[in-house]
Amino acid sequence: MRKLFFTLLLVVATAASAQEELKHVYDETLNPLEQIENAVAQAHRDGKFVLCQVGGNWCPWCLRFAHFVASDTTLSQVVQDNFVYVPVSYNPRKADNPELAKAVMQRLGNPARFGFPVFVVLDDEGRILHTQDSSYLEEGKGYNRERVLRFFQNWTPTAVRANP
Repeated sequence: MRKLFFTLLLVVATAASAQEELKHVYDETLNPLEQIENAVAQAHRDGKFVLCQVGGNWCPWCLRFAHFVASDTTLSQVVQDNFVYVPVSYNPRKADNPELAKAVMQRLGNPARFGFPVFVVLDDEGRILHTQDSSYLEEGKGYNRERVLRFFQNWTPTAVRANP
């Protein structure tokens, strides 16, 4: 029994350590509504769309996704060329300002129903174009590069504005 306890303790410590190694990408001090509106203004100026990654530093899958995209030059280039990326901090268990948290979810079309992270693509006017459940992009304990790339490419300004 003692050996089992120490084995479980080691597994938990290793998992916690692995999560700590991933860079935190969510700034919990920022007003997420202001973040979104500033991103829309920048996207409008730059001819891009807004990619909101909704989640938090408490979410290992959120941190994994940000790390996954940042460490892949093709994915990060597609994001840089086509989107204003906004990591929107949301913690359903720790809402210091429940009214603000509710307003953020309403602004983004209540995407929390899909779990976290969840991605919301806004056009350069701030309209919601698409909400992406991240589970369709996952594979094993990470993300599937081809699915993520296809998601990004399907929601670029060029792809959305293409004539049928």
